[in-house]
Amino acid sequence: MKRLRSKMTTEELAESLGVTKQTVNRWVRKQGWKTEGLNGVKGGRARLIHIDAHVREHISRLPAIRNRQAVYQLAETPGFYGDTNTTSLLRQVTSALENMTTLEQERLAVLLAREGIQGFLTRLGIAEEQA
Repeated sequence: MKRLRSKMTTEELAESLGVTKQTVNRWVRKQGWKTEGLNGVKGGRARLIHIDAHVREHISRLPAIRNRQAVYQLAETPGFYGDTNTTSLLRQVTSALENMTTLEQERLAVLLAREGIQGFLTRLGIAEEQA
């Protein structure tokens, strides 16, 4: 299942929806979506789009997206069951992973494959002492 992060670049949103960057830029202009500039990008054209209720509503009304509602969960967050401390932690971890770029997610996957969970926890400084 694909989820939309709270802020996405034009390219990321276009790729997620299967449309072109130009289409997304046209929606931004016509719909008046809230955006913010990306520092360090020459010309000031690179923008982050705030994926708010207005954007989700527009996307959910698109014919191509309506046919894929089972794949795209635009307005709902996944339900978590169990201990509330565990639930909060799972939400935090899930949110952090969802907000990572594709490249960051790939690098994390390589790190986990190479070092395993224990190595990952050691790098974070939260591994349990082994007796």
